[in-house]
This record gives sequence, structure tokens and C-alpha cells, in this order.
Amino acid sequence: MPHEAISVFDMFKIGVGPSSSHTLGPWRAAQRFLKALESRQSIFNVVSVRVLLYGSLAKTGKGHGTDIAVQLGLCGDDPVTFDVHQITPKIRDIASMKKLILNGTHEIDFDPAEDIELLMTESLPFHPNAMTCLATFSNGEQIAETYYSVGGGFVVQEGEEQGGADAVQLPFPVDTADDLLHWCRKTGLSIHEVVMENENSWRSESDTRAGMLNIWQVMKDCIYRGCHTEGTLPGGLNVKRRAADLNKKLLAGRSYHDYDSWLMAIREGGQHFQYILDWVSCFALAVNEENASFGRVVTAPTNGAAGVIPAVLQYFVTFCDGYKEDRILQFMLTAAEIGSIFKKGATISAAMGGCQAEIGVSSAMAAAGLTEAQGGSQRQAMMAAEIAMEHHLGLTCDPIAGLVQIPCIERNTMGAIKAITASQLALQSTPDFARVSLDGVIRTMWDTARDMSFKYKETAEGGLAVHIPISLSEC
Repeated sequence: MPHEAISVFDMFKIGVGPSSSHTLGPWRAAQRFLKALESRQSIFNVVSVRVLLYGSLAKTGKGHGTDIAVQLGLCGDDPVTFDVHQITPKIRDIASMKKLILNGTHEIDFDPAEDIELLMTESLPFHPNAMTCLATFSNGEQIAETYYSVGGGFVVQEGEEQGGADAVQLPFPVDTADDLLHWCRKTGLSIHEVVMENENSWRSESDTRAGMLNIWQVMKDCIYRGCHTEGTLPGGLNVKRRAADLNKKLLAGRSYHDYDSWLMAIREGGQHFQYILDWVSCFALAVNEENASFGRVVTAPTNGAAGVIPAVLQYFVTFCDGYKEDRILQFMLTAAEIGSIFKKGATISAAMGGCQAEIGVSSAMAAAGLTEAQGGSQRQAMMAAEIAMEHHLGLTCDPIAGLVQIPCIERNTMGAIKAITASQLALQSTPDFARVSLDGVIRTMWDTARDMSFKYKETAEGGLAVHIPISLSEC
């Protein structure tokens, strides 16, 4: 297999909730299909478009907004910049008018109820998250392209090879944790320094820093917005948002007017264990309530697990004197590299590996990032990642009603707390005595994923999804 060069901006993507593999991936696939159309003929020659959703995309697509993402992608809208407040009215207009403006320029007949087909009983062999886009041109020519949403917003086209002659050649190629440790030992660099040297193969260091700080800004905005938005989540489960009430309760009347003054108000509450624990949960709840509401989030490494890393990073900033650009960047660079190793050695797709591939990986990423940012050694950071994943092994993905709400939202609080605990354990330990390596736990996770029943891989056909009545009002 050719080396797969993965950037920090591949692991951290700005997008729209609720799912990276079921929302962001199909959205990106639809955008890629537009380019395929343009390579054949003019967009203005297209007379019809249909989309077939297979496997997990069909079974939980409605709950994850796959149909919505496909329509927005075909319209040429971008998940990074599209106004999330316009999603509902735009989708409503398409359904009522049965018209879609392809790539924002060419109107065609399009009935979502007929032209987006959910093939519940069919699955393609390469990956459970598969979709085929079909179009007919005015001269009768037809085109069909199949895409796979392989997790974390990554999209692979049928027959497409990863790596290859056009791939970026990194100075420190890493496929495994042992590779990463090799380069750290050989160069004397920390994990984040090795990663930054690799990032320089794509862009200047100043551009990387600016891009990562923008990612952090989106995370901060998401946390703050989620902590100040009340109401009920969409989808029919009537799940009440909790972060805003918890935020208000914990602040106990202390005043503030923006993010920085809010941060100061939080710190004034002290450093008690239970108080900090409640805030970590609040931060994670805030992000994933935003995610469940089709809000703007950062895929880290997925949308369903988008709250873990922001919550741990916010904990670091708030309670560990981590509100410094360099330390935040150290955290993010290290976390991204750990996530990429999991992607290469196993999976970050719940449809392939269950929730261990999402919450488990995000917890491992956060644990490593926190450890490095707090001065831990390279081996301690990897040890923290291993500890975090070890205690997520076998975690199933069984979303009730196919929504990224129950148990997904609360699982982000658990992943964040485990990440902090794993980091503390690693910082107080000597890696020489560790019996399980990071590569070993990644192999174990992949073995577990392959042995896991398909019912527990984001199909809503097992576990909580079938044993809890959908009228349940709590998450």
C-alpha cells in the first residue's frame, strides 16, 4: 500500500452537523459529482439527476441528514461557508417546487422523494457508506459515479487509488505509532514538531498556524453558541438541550459579555473537581447539541465525536493555563497525527468499526494532545492515546432513530473525561513499563471492528436503537 499523506486539515474539517460520514461526506461527494458532470459536458446540458444511497447511508440517512446534504451539494453549496440558518428553507423549497438549481446555475426537475432512493437492503462491498450519482444529458448520454464516505468526511471514488505519484512526499512519513516514535527519536523533535515539518510540505508554517487557529476559533464559537442556546433538538425524539441550563447553573449569576469574559467568569468558580467535571461535560454537550441541530462544527475526527477534542482543549485553556497559541497548536498538531494513525491502521468510521472508531479515536487524539501540550514526552503522549482507546474497545454505534443524539451526545462527555484521565495516568507513569503499545491497541480495535455485528455499526438495527422507545425525551 502506498503511504497516505494526511494533513492536520484532513483530520480537522469545518463543516455542518450532524455526521461527518453521513452528512459531510455525501455533501462532498455530490460536489465531486458536479465536477464529473462538467468534465463530460456543460452543466446546462443536464436534464435529470438521481442519487442512490446504499447500506448505512440508506438505513440512517434520514436521521443523519444525508438526503439534505446531497441536495445542498448538488446545488453547489459549500459546507464550510453555507449559512446553516438557510438549510431548512432551502430544502423545503426544493421539495415543494420539485426543482433543484444544479451547481447554483442550472434548474432541473428534481423530486427528493423520488430522485433520492434509499436502498435499505443493498450494500456495496468496499464500504457500508456508499452512494451512486446518476445524470442524463440532453443528448441522451448518461453518467454514473459511485462514491464511498469512509469516515471523518473523507470520500473515495470507486476505483480511486490512495497515494500514488501525485501524492505529497513528506519528510517524515508516518503510518504507525512506531514510525512516529522513530522520527521523534532520530530527530529529537516532539510529536507536534514532526507534524509541523510535514505540514510544511503543503504550505508555509504561517499559513498552517493561521488555518489551525481558525479551526480553534470555530471550535470556540461552537462551544460558546451551544452554551447559550436553549430549546429542543430536531428529529422527533424531543431531546431537550442541556448545555445552556448547565452553563447558567454553574456560573451562578456571574456576569460576562463575550467569550473571554465568560472564560474569566468560569475561572472565578474555582478548581474543585466536581466543578471542573461539570464544565467538561457542559463543553462537550454544547458542541454536540450544535452538531445535532445542523450547526457549524469541526469534524474531529468525526461529527458524532466532534465534542471530545473541543471539550478537552477548552478544559486545558480554562483550567490548565493553556490559553496560549503555541500550546493550543501543540495540542492540535499532536491530536491530528494520532487520529491519522488510527485512520491508516484501522478506521474512523462508525459504519465500519462502531463508536470505538469515533468516540474512542477522538478520546485517544485528545489524550495525546493534552499530554504533549502539558509537557509530556512523546512516549507519554502515545501512552495516553493507548489508554484512552483501550477503554473504548468494543463500543457500539446504535443511534436511536438513526439520529446523532442518543447515546451520541452524552458519549462525547464520557470520551472527554476519559481523555483527561488517560493523560493524567500517562503523565504520572513511565512508558517503559507499559504492556500495551499504541500500535497494539489500534490492531486490536480493527480486529474488534471486523468481528462486530453489523447491527452495531451505525445501522440503528441493534442495541439502544431497538430497545429504547423513540418517545424517550432525555439524552
